[in-house]
Amino acid sequence: MAASSFAASSTVVGLGTSTLSRSYAKSTTLSSGFLKLKVAAVNPLRQACGTSGGRFTCSFQRDWLRRDLNVIGFGLIGWLAPSSIPAIDGNSLSGLFFSSIGEELAHFPTPPAVTSQFWLWLVLWHLGLFLCLTFGQIGFKGRTEEYF
Repeated sequence: MAASSFAASSTVVGLGTSTLSRSYAKSTTLSSGFLKLKVAAVNPLRQACGTSGGRFTCSFQRDWLRRDLNVIGFGLIGWLAPSSIPAIDGNSLSGLFFSSIGEELAHFPTPPAVTSQFWLWLVLWHLGLFLCLTFGQIGFKGRTEEYF
């Protein structure tokens, strides 16, 4: 009987009463010199671009590639010269690639076999060309825009 009256009359502070929960209702804000203040998330695309008259306009630079024919010309010459040096059993990479094109065109309707040397020369020649063009673009534009 005493246990039932004790259970009915007593409550655990914090679970059944609202007096303790009101004191902790305030949210404590931790601040530090290392943390920045909270800023509302903003879409960067909405900041840079806007709408005008129903058309969507953007301030993105149109000539983002900054294409220059000097880079293409010098890059092609810069790759053809070293790839024409006879360094592979007395043959050059360009010579092997172009001769394999001729061999594959001899049986034109039939595609090159998977085991054909044509694929090796194709990948190596174009990999070198694209590397030369990429580094040429970086170097030429870096020099004209005074990065170095």
